[in-house]
Amino acid sequence: VVSAQTEAPFYEEWWFLLVIALSSLILILLVVFALVLHGQSKKYKNCGAGKTISNMEESVTLDNGGFTALELNSRHLNI
Repeated sequence: VVSAQTEAPFYEEWWFLLVIALSSLILILLVVFALVLHGQSKKYKNCGAGKTISNMEESVTLDNGGFTALELNSRHLNI
């Protein structure tokens, strides 16, 4: 009696399992990378362009190029 199947099927070979494992790993990494990029772009979209200044920041700005001078408010002057 001779068996009709002498070799194992290709899906049981070590190289096929290795290819499937590496492909799955690459796919998972791509999905994670896409989700991270999507989260970062959503975070910065909500933040705006950063050119608007609130009223509190405008009240402490001096005529020195727009830099805030918070240390002047914390200094106690003796008169």
